[in-house]
Amino acid sequence: MSEQPRNSSAPTLFTWEFASDPYPAYAWLREHAPVHRTTLPSGVDAWLVTRYADARKALADPRLSKNPQRHSAAAHAKGKVGIPGERRAELMTHLLNIDPPDHTRLRRLVSKAFTPRRVAAFAPRVRTLTDQLIDAFEERGEADLIHEFAFPLPIYAICDLLGVPREDQDDFRDWAGAMIRHGGGPRGGVARAVKRIRAYLGELIHRKRLELAGRGEEDGEDLISGLIRASDHGEHLTENEAAAMAFILLFAGFETTVNLIGNGVYALLRHPEQRALMQRAVEEGDERLLPAGVEELLRYDGPVEIATWRFAIEPLTLAGQHIAEGEPVLVVLAAADRDPERFAEPDVLDLARRDNQHLGYGHGIHYCLGAPLARLEAQTAIATLLRRLPGLRLALDPDDLRWRGGLIMRGLRTLPVTWDSADG
Repeated sequence: MSEQPRNSSAPTLFTWEFASDPYPAYAWLREHAPVHRTTLPSGVDAWLVTRYADARKALADPRLSKNPQRHSAAAHAKGKVGIPGERRAELMTHLLNIDPPDHTRLRRLVSKAFTPRRVAAFAPRVRTLTDQLIDAFEERGEADLIHEFAFPLPIYAICDLLGVPREDQDDFRDWAGAMIRHGGGPRGGVARAVKRIRAYLGELIHRKRLELAGRGEEDGEDLISGLIRASDHGEHLTENEAAAMAFILLFAGFETTVNLIGNGVYALLRHPEQRALMQRAVEEGDERLLPAGVEELLRYDGPVEIATWRFAIEPLTLAGQHIAEGEPVLVVLAAADRDPERFAEPDVLDLARRDNQHLGYGHGIHYCLGAPLARLEAQTAIATLLRRLPGLRLALDPDDLRWRGGLIMRGLRTLPVTWDSADG
């Protein structure tokens, strides 16, 4: 890779201390090395992009490919780039790993599941799931909001959307839990969970194809049935593509929302004045603050710290740094969304912030397809928690909380909370 001047005061990245609060390090990088070459914990060399303007440009730059085969090194073949185990499980052909025209074709098929009408129709199911989860722990007066609430809610929701039968959804919860528990640690645990999910999806696709045979067009409204129907009607969707699409929607659709809810509730508990504003809006039925508040929580401490991998398909220059063909580029969303050149008082949580075009769900053709569903789930989850448990508070000192150490996602391992049981 090309050389970059080094500064002795450059922060140390990717330690456990960094994971707890990466924002001071990102502030240093924005000022001194906005496009910064580093060696990742996996041993892969990559460029980190930290300023908002550069990040927005990079996210939409067609010279930065999503295809890992564009990587100049052999690291991608060793499982060091992307989701552990996805290559061996033949799950590579999904929206996070492909470019147009295949990306355009597959996104068009899947986008039908995330139209405003479909998401709005899903709202009652999300409200029911949210209430059921709170019902299970409200009398105890304490809970771990990650494992008992923020984690199962999007798992069950995305399983419903995909068409996973209710009797199988607890298995999915276990597999997804293994992926989260091992994130940032030994990659073998994630790969084993990916292998189990792949085997199940292959069986489910086969079963649904048999069930759809001879049925009318309106049968099988779930997403997997829709993918099968599109394939059978000439869209050239292979079984591996269908399985890969279902897999990435599960993977991306649950972990981002787990972290959005967990990080968001934690931020509100750490900022009592902002939490009081949200609490009052919920109690008074004022629906204006909730959507804006969730957008600010996305900007302030969002669920995706670093956008997924990109690779230069030709030499290019970004913020004065020469990037050679085949070199990986990682856009640091968490740093861009705290850029003082773009956001006034970026380190302040302001739920009423108006000018808030954050990059929390990306930008360009790879903008997160499931963002409308994630926003619905987060708004429903936070509003219901505040309404039903108004005395919610942290059960331990914030310094005792631990953050998961993965590269892409940012989220708490646990979030122990308590409240007076009479609140419920």
